[in-house]
Amino acid sequence: MSAPIGFIGLGMMGLPMSRNLVQAGHALLACDPSEAARAALAEGAPAGRVQFAATPAAVAAGADIIVLMLPDSPIVAKVMEGEAGVLSALRPGQLIIDMSSSLPGETRRLAPLVAARGATYIDAPVSGGVTKARAGTLAIMVGGEDASYARAEPALRGMGEALIRTGAVGSAHAMKALNNFIYAAGQLAVAEALIMGRKLDLDLGILANVLNASSGRNITTETKVKSMIGGTYELGFSLGLMRKDLETAGAIAAETGVDAASLATCRQRWSEAMAALGPRVDTTEIHRFLERRG
Repeated sequence: MSAPIGFIGLGMMGLPMSRNLVQAGHALLACDPSEAARAALAEGAPAGRVQFAATPAAVAAGADIIVLMLPDSPIVAKVMEGEAGVLSALRPGQLIIDMSSSLPGETRRLAPLVAARGATYIDAPVSGGVTKARAGTLAIMVGGEDASYARAEPALRGMGEALIRTGAVGSAHAMKALNNFIYAAGQLAVAEALIMGRKLDLDLGILANVLNASSGRNITTETKVKSMIGGTYELGFSLGLMRKDLETAGAIAAETGVDAASLATCRQRWSEAMAALGPRVDTTEIHRFLERRG
Protein backbone atom coordinates (compact mmCIF):
# COMPACT_ATOMS: atom_id res chain seq x y z
CA MET A 1 0.00 0.00 0.00
CA SER A 2 1.26 3.49 -0.83
CA ALA A 3 2.08 6.06 1.85
CA PRO A 4 -1.02 7.51 3.51
CA ILE A 5 -2.61 10.71 2.36
CA GLY A 6 -3.05 13.23 5.13
CA PHE A 7 -6.60 14.57 5.40
CA ILE A 8 -7.48 17.43 7.73
CA GLY A 9 -11.17 18.30 8.07
CA LEU A 10 -13.94 15.68 8.23
CA GLY A 11 -16.96 17.98 7.98
CA MET A 12 -20.03 17.82 5.78
CA MET A 13 -17.90 17.72 2.62
CA GLY A 14 -14.63 16.35 3.98
CA LEU A 15 -16.13 13.18 5.42
CA PRO A 16 -17.60 11.83 2.15
CA MET A 17 -14.54 12.99 0.22
CA SER A 18 -12.20 11.15 2.58
CA ARG A 19 -14.41 8.05 2.43
CA ASN A 20 -14.11 8.06 -1.35
CA LEU A 21 -10.33 8.17 -1.07
CA VAL A 22 -10.45 5.08 1.13
CA GLN A 23 -12.80 3.35 -1.32
CA ALA A 24 -10.37 4.21 -4.12
CA GLY A 25 -7.66 2.27 -2.29
CA HIS A 26 -5.75 5.07 -0.56
CA ALA A 27 -4.60 4.87 3.03
CA LEU A 28 -5.44 7.93 5.12
CA LEU A 29 -3.92 9.70 8.09
CA ALA A 30 -6.82 11.91 9.15
CA CYS A 31 -7.29 14.68 11.69
CA ASP A 32 -10.49 16.23 13.02
CA PRO A 33 -11.57 17.30 16.53
CA SER A 34 -14.95 15.55 16.15
CA GLU A 35 -14.99 12.05 17.61
CA ALA A 36 -18.20 11.31 15.70
CA ALA A 37 -16.59 12.29 12.38
CA ARG A 38 -13.56 10.13 13.09
CA ALA A 39 -15.78 7.17 13.96
CA ALA A 40 -17.81 7.67 10.78
CA LEU A 41 -14.68 7.58 8.64
CA ALA A 42 -13.33 4.48 10.36
CA GLU A 43 -16.63 2.61 10.12
CA GLY A 44 -16.46 -0.01 7.38
CA ALA A 45 -12.93 0.93 6.29
CA PRO A 46 -10.57 -1.98 5.55
CA ALA A 47 -8.29 -2.86 8.43
CA GLY A 48 -5.28 -0.56 8.65
CA ARG A 49 -6.52 1.73 5.88
CA VAL A 50 -7.47 4.64 8.17
CA GLN A 51 -5.38 6.06 10.99
CA PHE A 52 -5.82 9.26 12.98
CA ALA A 53 -3.45 11.98 14.10
CA ALA A 54 -4.02 14.17 17.13
CA THR A 55 -2.70 17.37 15.53
CA PRO A 56 -2.07 18.85 12.08
CA ALA A 57 1.66 18.65 12.83
CA ALA A 58 1.31 14.91 13.33
CA VAL A 59 -0.37 14.65 9.93
CA ALA A 60 2.55 16.51 8.37
CA ALA A 61 4.98 14.20 10.13
CA GLY A 62 3.30 11.08 8.71
CA ALA A 63 2.09 11.95 5.21
CA ASP A 64 3.74 13.29 2.07
CA ILE A 65 0.52 14.63 0.54
CA ILE A 66 -1.82 16.57 2.83
CA VAL A 67 -5.39 17.55 1.94
CA LEU A 68 -7.05 20.46 3.75
CA MET A 69 -10.86 20.54 3.68
CA LEU A 70 -11.69 23.30 6.16
CA PRO A 71 -14.49 25.86 6.56
CA ASP A 72 -12.62 29.11 5.86
CA SER A 73 -9.29 30.90 5.61
CA PRO A 74 -8.95 31.76 9.34
CA ILE A 75 -9.22 28.05 10.18
CA VAL A 76 -6.79 27.17 7.38
CA ALA A 77 -4.34 29.70 8.82
CA LYS A 78 -4.73 28.21 12.31
CA VAL A 79 -4.19 24.67 11.02
CA MET A 80 -1.17 25.76 9.03
CA GLU A 81 0.48 28.28 11.37
CA GLY A 82 -0.93 27.64 14.84
CA GLU A 83 0.53 25.63 17.67
CA ALA A 84 1.19 22.08 16.44
CA GLY A 85 0.26 23.30 12.96
CA VAL A 86 1.31 21.82 9.64
CA LEU A 87 4.13 24.30 9.05
CA SER A 88 5.87 23.29 12.28
CA ALA A 89 6.45 19.77 10.94
CA LEU A 90 6.61 20.38 7.19
CA ARG A 91 9.41 18.61 5.32
CA PRO A 92 10.95 19.24 1.88
CA GLY A 93 9.10 17.52 -0.92
CA GLN A 94 5.67 17.50 0.68
CA LEU A 95 2.55 18.65 -1.15
CA ILE A 96 -0.39 20.47 0.47
CA ILE A 97 -3.70 20.50 -1.41
CA ASP A 98 -6.02 23.18 -0.03
CA MET A 99 -9.53 22.10 -1.03
CA SER A 100 -11.19 24.57 1.33
CA SER A 101 -13.09 27.60 0.04
CA SER A 102 -10.33 30.01 0.99
CA LEU A 103 -9.56 33.64 0.28
CA PRO A 104 -7.29 33.81 -2.79
CA GLY A 105 -5.09 36.38 -1.07
CA GLU A 106 -4.56 34.04 1.88
CA THR A 107 -3.67 31.21 -0.49
CA ARG A 108 -1.09 33.42 -2.17
CA ARG A 109 0.29 34.35 1.27
CA LEU A 110 0.63 30.76 2.48
CA ALA A 111 2.18 29.34 -0.69
CA PRO A 112 5.60 31.03 -0.24
CA LEU A 113 5.67 30.11 3.46
CA VAL A 114 5.29 26.48 2.42
CA ALA A 115 7.82 26.89 -0.39
CA ALA A 116 10.36 28.28 2.09
CA ARG A 117 10.30 24.84 3.75
CA GLY A 118 10.88 23.05 0.45
CA ALA A 119 7.26 21.96 0.07
CA THR A 120 4.46 22.95 -2.34
CA TYR A 121 1.00 24.46 -1.79
CA ILE A 122 -1.76 24.25 -4.37
CA ASP A 123 -5.45 25.18 -4.24
CA ALA A 124 -8.17 22.77 -5.34
CA PRO A 125 -11.63 23.90 -4.20
CA VAL A 126 -14.68 21.90 -5.21
CA SER A 127 -18.15 22.44 -6.63
CA GLY A 128 -21.10 20.09 -6.47
CA GLY A 129 -22.21 20.03 -2.86
CA VAL A 130 -22.71 17.07 -0.55
CA THR A 131 -24.52 14.96 -3.15
CA LYS A 132 -21.58 14.96 -5.54
CA ALA A 133 -19.10 14.68 -2.68
CA ARG A 134 -20.76 11.41 -1.69
CA ALA A 135 -20.84 10.19 -5.29
CA GLY A 136 -17.21 11.15 -5.95
CA THR A 137 -18.29 13.30 -8.90
CA LEU A 138 -17.25 16.76 -7.72
CA ALA A 139 -15.87 19.37 -10.08
CA ILE A 140 -12.43 20.33 -8.78
CA MET A 141 -10.63 23.50 -9.81
CA VAL A 142 -6.84 23.29 -9.45
CA GLY A 143 -4.33 26.13 -9.22
CA GLY A 144 -0.66 25.20 -9.39
CA GLU A 145 2.20 24.11 -11.61
CA ASP A 146 2.17 21.05 -13.85
CA ALA A 147 4.39 18.87 -11.62
CA SER A 148 2.27 19.56 -8.55
CA TYR A 149 -0.92 18.86 -10.47
CA ALA A 150 0.44 15.55 -11.75
CA ARG A 151 1.34 14.52 -8.22
CA ALA A 152 -2.06 15.54 -6.84
CA GLU A 153 -4.12 14.07 -9.67
CA PRO A 154 -4.53 10.47 -8.38
CA ALA A 155 -5.93 11.74 -5.07
CA LEU A 156 -8.13 14.32 -6.76
CA ARG A 157 -9.59 11.72 -9.11
CA GLY A 158 -10.56 9.70 -6.07
CA MET A 159 -12.87 12.55 -5.05
CA GLY A 160 -13.95 14.24 -8.26
CA GLU A 161 -14.97 13.70 -11.86
CA ALA A 162 -14.04 16.94 -13.63
CA LEU A 163 -10.61 18.40 -12.91
CA ILE A 164 -10.17 21.91 -14.27
CA ARG A 165 -6.77 23.59 -14.38
CA THR A 166 -7.16 27.27 -13.52
CA GLY A 167 -3.63 28.70 -13.59
CA ALA A 168 -1.34 29.87 -10.81
CA VAL A 169 -1.79 29.16 -7.11
CA GLY A 170 -4.78 31.15 -5.83
CA SER A 171 -6.60 31.19 -9.17
CA ALA A 172 -8.75 28.18 -8.27
CA HIS A 173 -9.98 29.76 -5.05
CA ALA A 174 -10.77 32.94 -6.96
CA MET A 175 -12.73 31.09 -9.65
CA LYS A 176 -14.64 29.07 -7.05
CA ALA A 177 -15.76 32.27 -5.32
CA LEU A 178 -16.77 33.93 -8.60
CA ASN A 179 -18.67 30.81 -9.66
CA ASN A 180 -20.61 30.76 -6.41
CA PHE A 181 -21.41 34.45 -6.73
CA ILE A 182 -23.05 33.71 -10.09
CA TYR A 183 -24.83 30.72 -8.55
CA ALA A 184 -26.14 32.94 -5.73
CA ALA A 185 -27.28 35.64 -8.15
CA GLY A 186 -29.22 33.08 -10.18
CA GLN A 187 -30.80 31.57 -7.08
CA LEU A 188 -31.82 34.98 -5.78
CA ALA A 189 -33.40 35.83 -9.14
CA VAL A 190 -35.37 32.56 -9.17
CA ALA A 191 -36.63 33.13 -5.64
CA GLU A 192 -37.81 36.64 -6.48
CA ALA A 193 -39.43 35.46 -9.73
CA LEU A 194 -41.37 32.74 -7.89
CA ILE A 195 -42.68 35.25 -5.36
CA MET A 196 -43.80 37.62 -8.10
CA GLY A 197 -45.37 34.72 -9.98
CA ARG A 198 -47.32 33.62 -6.90
CA LYS A 199 -48.65 37.14 -6.40
CA LEU A 200 -49.87 37.04 -10.02
CA ASP A 201 -51.56 33.67 -9.35
CA LEU A 202 -49.38 31.98 -11.97
CA ASP A 203 -48.95 28.22 -12.00
CA LEU A 204 -45.43 28.00 -10.56
CA GLY A 205 -44.85 24.52 -11.94
CA ILE A 206 -45.53 25.82 -15.44
CA LEU A 207 -43.32 28.83 -14.71
CA ALA A 208 -40.52 26.41 -13.81
CA ASN A 209 -41.07 24.57 -17.10
CA VAL A 210 -40.92 27.86 -18.99
CA LEU A 211 -37.66 28.82 -17.28
CA ASN A 212 -36.08 25.47 -18.05
CA ALA A 213 -37.15 25.62 -21.70
CA SER A 214 -36.02 29.22 -22.09
CA SER A 215 -33.13 31.57 -21.54
CA GLY A 216 -33.80 31.84 -17.80
CA ARG A 217 -32.56 28.29 -17.25
CA ASN A 218 -29.79 27.88 -14.65
CA ILE A 219 -28.69 25.33 -12.07
CA THR A 220 -31.37 26.51 -9.63
CA THR A 221 -34.21 26.09 -12.15
CA GLU A 222 -32.84 22.68 -13.12
CA THR A 223 -32.25 21.19 -9.68
CA LYS A 224 -33.72 23.41 -6.95
CA VAL A 225 -36.88 25.13 -8.13
CA LYS A 226 -39.24 22.26 -7.23
CA SER A 227 -37.87 22.28 -3.71
CA MET A 228 -38.47 26.02 -3.52
CA ILE A 229 -42.01 25.76 -4.88
CA GLY A 230 -42.86 22.87 -2.56
CA GLY A 231 -41.23 24.47 0.47
CA THR A 232 -39.12 21.38 1.23
CA TYR A 233 -35.74 23.12 0.83
CA GLU A 234 -33.68 19.91 0.82
CA LEU A 235 -30.20 20.41 2.21
CA GLY A 236 -27.46 20.46 -0.40
CA PHE A 237 -25.43 23.60 0.25
CA SER A 238 -25.81 25.60 3.43
CA LEU A 239 -26.76 29.23 3.58
CA GLY A 240 -23.75 29.95 5.80
CA LEU A 241 -21.33 28.52 3.25
CA MET A 242 -22.95 30.53 0.48
CA ARG A 243 -22.59 33.70 2.51
CA LYS A 244 -18.93 32.88 3.17
CA ASP A 245 -18.27 32.42 -0.55
CA LEU A 246 -20.03 35.71 -1.27
CA GLU A 247 -17.79 37.44 1.25
CA THR A 248 -14.78 35.93 -0.54
CA ALA A 249 -16.12 37.33 -3.81
CA GLY A 250 -16.54 40.66 -2.02
CA ALA A 251 -12.86 40.56 -1.05
CA ILE A 252 -12.02 39.99 -4.72
CA ALA A 253 -14.17 42.98 -5.70
CA ALA A 254 -12.33 45.12 -3.16
CA GLU A 255 -8.94 43.87 -4.33
CA THR A 256 -9.73 44.56 -7.98
CA GLY A 257 -11.57 47.83 -7.41
CA VAL A 258 -14.72 46.64 -9.20
CA ASP A 259 -18.03 48.21 -8.18
CA ALA A 260 -19.97 44.93 -8.31
CA ALA A 261 -23.51 46.11 -7.55
CA SER A 262 -25.23 42.75 -8.04
CA LEU A 263 -22.64 41.12 -5.77
CA ALA A 264 -23.37 43.74 -3.12
CA THR A 265 -27.07 42.92 -3.35
CA CYS A 266 -26.40 39.18 -2.98
CA ARG A 267 -24.15 39.74 0.00
CA GLN A 268 -26.81 41.86 1.69
CA ARG A 269 -29.66 39.43 1.03
CA TRP A 270 -27.75 36.34 2.17
CA SER A 271 -26.49 38.14 5.26
CA GLU A 272 -30.06 39.13 6.16
CA ALA A 273 -31.33 35.60 5.53
CA MET A 274 -28.59 34.03 7.64
CA ALA A 275 -29.35 36.41 10.50
CA ALA A 276 -32.99 35.34 10.35
CA LEU A 277 -32.68 31.61 9.59
CA GLY A 278 -29.21 30.63 10.79
CA PRO A 279 -26.25 29.30 8.80
CA ARG A 280 -27.19 25.61 8.54
CA VAL A 281 -30.32 25.77 6.40
CA ASP A 282 -30.16 25.22 2.65
CA THR A 283 -29.48 28.16 0.35
CA THR A 284 -32.89 27.67 -1.26
CA GLU A 285 -34.44 28.98 1.98
CA ILE A 286 -33.59 32.44 0.65
CA HIS A 287 -37.00 31.96 -1.03
CA ARG A 288 -38.76 31.37 2.30
CA PHE A 289 -36.99 34.37 3.83
CA LEU A 290 -38.04 36.68 0.99
CA GLU A 291 -41.63 35.39 1.00
CA ARG A 292 -41.94 36.23 4.68
CA ARG A 293 -40.82 39.76 3.93
CA GLY A 294 -43.61 40.12 1.39
